[in-house]
Amino acid sequence: MPENWMLPRIFPIGGILFDFLFVLIAIPIEAYLLHYRLKFDKKTSTFYAISINLFSSVIGWFIFFVSEPILPLQVRTELINYMFFNNFKSPNTQGLLILTAFIIFFSTFLMKFFILKVLLLSLNEQLLKKQEEEEAPISQRRRWRTFGNLKFQSNNLIITVLIANSLSYSAITLVLLFSAK
Repeated sequence: MPENWMLPRIFPIGGILFDFLFVLIAIPIEAYLLHYRLKFDKKTSTFYAISINLFSSVIGWFIFFVSEPILPLQVRTELINYMFFNNFKSPNTQGLLILTAFIIFFSTFLMKFFILKVLLLSLNEQLLKKQEEEEAPISQRRRWRTFGNLKFQSNNLIITVLIANSLSYSAITLVLLFSAK
């Protein structure tokens, strides 16, 4: 880390409020998809949607505040100009913006998937039952069937989180397009 690292004195309140708006847009979309595709009840799917969006938002802001002092001066200037004034000085920033958008999208997707996986594992009551069942001998056929079901559930979870993230980012992009005009 650089020696001159310190907390910023000015926070991008507009950016934080827009992020809050984006979280409020993403939660119902993702909760609906978790309910529809993974067959959670509405309360559970809403809890998971709120949790994954808030955790990923906090992690994202932490990464932003840690990486901002490390960026080159021209990129920092463009970033700060966009955060506070909602425009870019340099016209050739669009390529960097598109690359950054793809990186943010896929890193958010991975964060949401791993956060949801951790929540599902930590809040699953069936783990206690499985520990009790492990004491009894399990047939080889049943183990393969359980492994196949877990693999299918993991693939279904990945696809559901990807679709939910894509739809919420599409809605957020529409809001950004409408707010730019």
